[in-house]
Amino acid sequence: MGTRRTSLPGVGTQYDFTTDAGRHISVVVHHDGRRFLGFYASDDPDACQLEVPLSSAEATALAHLIDPAPIDAVRTDGIDLVTEHIPVSSRSPYLGRQLGDTEARSRTGASIVAVLRRTSAHPSPGPDFRFALGDTLVAVGTREGVDALVEIIAGG
Repeated sequence: MGTRRTSLPGVGTQYDFTTDAGRHISVVVHHDGRRFLGFYASDDPDACQLEVPLSSAEATALAHLIDPAPIDAVRTDGIDLVTEHIPVSSRSPYLGRQLGDTEARSRTGASIVAVLRRTSAHPSPGPDFRFALGDTLVAVGTREGVDALVEIIAGG
């Protein structure tokens, strides 16, 4: 199983996911909130077999079906605000560094409102909070701000 995130300038972000069975699924999140779910041929990763457009509400409903745990504690319907979970991977330039080193809020306008660890949650982490491998950052901001924060944390 593998995932890949690709910035699509002027469009949004594409997330590619390959299942253990080798199926390629892609989600394109447009800057305006539209989403497209694509299913690709196992033997040709460029051959889209089916594309399903989803509104923001439909994407949320689908996510709740897949994982019924609350994924959006902050309701953002009708306002230009998104929440996103951002993983800290081994490629992150901020692995082992402090949150303040990211200068996230001043660089992107997005805020890291919590850090989730395997066995604990850290709400409202301070600038001296140190990131660890496997942490998941909960970010809030505009679509553009959160996308920029994802790039910073990923090292893009």
